[in-house]
Amino acid sequence: METIQLTIDGRTVTGRAGQTILAIAAENGIEIPNLCYDKSLKIYGACGLCVVEAENSPKLLRACATKASDGMVVRTDTPRALQARKVALELLLSDHEGDCKGPCALRCPAHTEVQAYIKQIALGNDREAVAIIKEKIPLPASIGRVCPHPCEADCRRGLVEQPLSIAYLKAFAADRDLASGDPFRPTCQPDTGKRVAVVGGGPAGLSAAYYLRLAGHRVTVLDAMPEMGGMLRYGIPEYRLPKRVLAREIEEIRQTGVELVNGVRLGRDMSLEDLRKEYDAVLLAVGAWRSRGVGCPGENLTGVLGGIDFLRAVNLGESVSIGKRVAVVGGGNTAMDACRTAVRCGAERVYVVYRRTRAEAPAEDLEISEAIEEGVEFKFLTNPAQVLGENGHVIGLKLQVMALGEPDASGRRRPVPMENTFELLEVDTVIAAIGQDCDPAGLSQVSLSRKGTVEADETTCATNLEGVFAAGDATNRGASIAIEAIAEGDRAAAAVDAWLTGKPMNFPEPYYSKKEVTAEMLADREKKPREAMGVRAPDVRRRDFDSVIQGFSEAQARREAARCLECGCHDYQDCRLIYFANQRPIQPERFAGEKHPGFKEQALVSIERDQGKCVLCALCVRACREQAGKGLLGLVGRGFPTVIRPEFQDSEAVRDCAGCHLCADLCPTGALKILGKR
Repeated sequence: METIQLTIDGRTVTGRAGQTILAIAAENGIEIPNLCYDKSLKIYGACGLCVVEAENSPKLLRACATKASDGMVVRTDTPRALQARKVALELLLSDHEGDCKGPCALRCPAHTEVQAYIKQIALGNDREAVAIIKEKIPLPASIGRVCPHPCEADCRRGLVEQPLSIAYLKAFAADRDLASGDPFRPTCQPDTGKRVAVVGGGPAGLSAAYYLRLAGHRVTVLDAMPEMGGMLRYGIPEYRLPKRVLAREIEEIRQTGVELVNGVRLGRDMSLEDLRKEYDAVLLAVGAWRSRGVGCPGENLTGVLGGIDFLRAVNLGESVSIGKRVAVVGGGNTAMDACRTAVRCGAERVYVVYRRTRAEAPAEDLEISEAIEEGVEFKFLTNPAQVLGENGHVIGLKLQVMALGEPDASGRRRPVPMENTFELLEVDTVIAAIGQDCDPAGLSQVSLSRKGTVEADETTCATNLEGVFAAGDATNRGASIAIEAIAEGDRAAAAVDAWLTGKPMNFPEPYYSKKEVTAEMLADREKKPREAMGVRAPDVRRRDFDSVIQGFSEAQARREAARCLECGCHDYQDCRLIYFANQRPIQPERFAGEKHPGFKEQALVSIERDQGKCVLCALCVRACREQAGKGLLGLVGRGFPTVIRPEFQDSEAVRDCAGCHLCADLCPTGALKILGKR
């Protein structure tokens, strides 16, 4: 057969006379985006993604349907071709109705593959579940116990009855894996010879160190405290996170080759300049260890403590004198930890003072409920006006009674003082749990915000100093939940790795297709109530620091995991539509409007068809006709409402279809799912 030569994107390649541009490009390792092409099928030209420009041709050419000629000069990436491809993708995705990932995974700050690991737990594969979790969270047993699980708020099972217990399932699988005697431990990449210093051994620093070590870098974590863990160890009470669990997970990080050094403080034992000379890169993850004051007269009296200072002292085993009556100011989870810890430290009356109502409190409702069960009294709609003292020590707290006014910038109704309306509390100690700040010691060389946090690029975590990065509570917006810190640590590790290896520091937000789902759409689902987590009785648990929760039994965990609706696409990892959609920015919402008919059916016996995900590439129709020789599928209708439907002739055709699956194998979007396939 005659050999021809052509140039594609400046590269000279050879092919055979009669071949298309796309076929020759594919044989020579040049990717031209397409959805409807397969070398074993006849040319179709449906999707419009493979458009290219050729010299001396006034119009764009479809590479899958244009035969190449000798001497042809082709460009796949001209502005005209890229714009046409962009519009084609936007049109396809504006009509594409499916979830790339479940809303739980999209809501998770660390973007864990929730659906994937929940499925493994349902199947009894705890080690496989942990392997999936540790792609994003290196401390799953710890985080599963303390995370306020924003993922559960978006779990669609809540439209049926109750959301999945995602966080506790994570802890269950991780506990089982740690107890197995052979816990999952990933393999590190070959040594790069690069050295990284991570300053701070909290969730952000440990996470970054873990992922940098997996990338092959030599990592040293330097921390000021006696032991690693940061706020997970010193800011969260033992009854919520047993420190033996945290220590076991930190040991797993050390086992990957991360060097852990405690008792060294930036600005005292080392300077940032020293670290920059010794290491190839430095990551600052120093946390936010300064408690904010009460913000009223008397806040400097003896007996006024910071929430984090109080919790740290208790976790260090120090003697803390708080008296019999304690007021905790704040409505977040730190306030709940402080008030419940005060109960366990022997306080007889513990109050929580919060300027809004329970409905506006940022703490988990479960934490508030358990605090009330343990005897904590909540003074909602009150705010400290003055800390009262005698001989330099706290004797009481004057409270301004508040009312809710108009919503503020956060969307919550603004608390406003009621004129001349106060309440007095007799207390021995006031604990301020209203926020934390970063200690700037040793950070004079990096740019700091007006709040005293390290200014770091939101995408790359880079500071103003070359080779110095920052992540976690010490950066930008300040202190947040642990899973946010872990997410930042993961992102920082990717950025540091890119910087060390000379890769582009470009991390665009991926595009995900999303589907609107209502309770009515799930009305046919069987009701399966959420498994109840066993907890110790309030009058028993309030006397010690033993764990409050009792954990799931194996049977409970398997049942709970089996409740997952599997919202995300089963074929997301191999979806060619989303792969091409993420190559350049797109805006499918520009073409939002009526969609072609979407429905699911299982007429193909062993395959579920989701017409909402179908892009009418007709690969399934053509494969069934041209390769399988059956012709059981066809395009039904004309114009925009066209859909693909099966048309069975007899029982023999049904049997043939059940064992074929060729159509599902070729589908580029996940519109076809083989039933029963794991």
